Amino acid sequence: METVLRSASKEVVIGDGRPFCVIGERINPTGRRLFQEQLRRGDLSRVGIDVAQQVAGGAMVLDVNMGAPLADEAELMVAAVKLIQSLTDLPLCLDSSIIEVLDAGLAAYQGKALVNSVTAEDERLEAILPLVARYGAAVIGLPNDEEEIPEDPARRLELAGKIIETATGKYGIPIEDVLIDPLAMPIGADTSVAVRTLETLELLRERYGVNTTLGASNVSFGMPDRVAIGAAFLPMASAAGLTSAIMDARSPELVRAARAADLLLNRDEWGAAWIAAHRAAARAAQAAPAAPTGPAGTAAPAGAAASAAT
Repeated sequence: METVLRSASKEVVIGDGRPFCVIGERINPTGRRLFQEQLRRGDLSRVGIDVAQQVAGGAMVLDVNMGAPLADEAELMVAAVKLIQSLTDLPLCLDSSIIEVLDAGLAAYQGKALVNSVTAEDERLEAILPLVARYGAAVIGLPNDEEEIPEDPARRLELAGKIIETATGKYGIPIEDVLIDPLAMPIGADTSVAVRTLETLELLRERYGVNTTLGASNVSFGMPDRVAIGAAFLPMASAAGLTSAIMDARSPELVRAARAADLLLNRDEWGAAWIAAHRAAARAAQAAPAAPTGPAGTAAPAGAAASAAT
């Protein structure tokens, strides 16, 4: 099963057998005080930096969240969508819990976007899925409802089924345009949660065969050496059926872990992408300017280097 996302000029396909889809998470003001202040002033200059860094890191899709407190989120979403689409041809994932924000963003977007997200709550399904259908978008479904964020993988599967059946049966959304989040929870609170996420992925693959995504940073939240945890988790999840993740595309360790999983799971024929990435990195390293040196080839004093940089 393949999910196709589009910008005005580029198509990205998510699916089993396809390269793992890296969805850049960075354009989000959560936990970023200075970015929040900029957004409240209508200043989107940081967005351009975030776009450039994630594109350079290997993002294939960019998540866009403009949820800064006391800001006009709908207005910011429209401005951000237009700005980002002028800077990159990557498809976008529009991220908001507010219906008006999603509507405004989808109306401004050129292409087929991914909506992040809808839960299995009846009220949310009735509010968000008609938007998804109207704009021909794809959507991420979270298998929790009014009563619980379930721990049991079987219950998560049941709620995922409700989302899929409502989307396809009531609103005519193709099943390939429904991605399910198996719910990645922080292991710092309970080290068994990652295992339940992997079990949920396997159940989803067996029952529905839909594409899947999750917030990869959630797993390591609150733990030291988060990158190492994320780099171990991504290949495990990919083997269990995960086909994309909203993650830090600026992290070489995380992106390499995803690409190594592609290679080992036979999603990179002849290792062509892996070898090409290695050669590109080697060329970039050779082209990088050498560190300043002092007399007789010794390293220059720190102060001299600093002076040269100013």
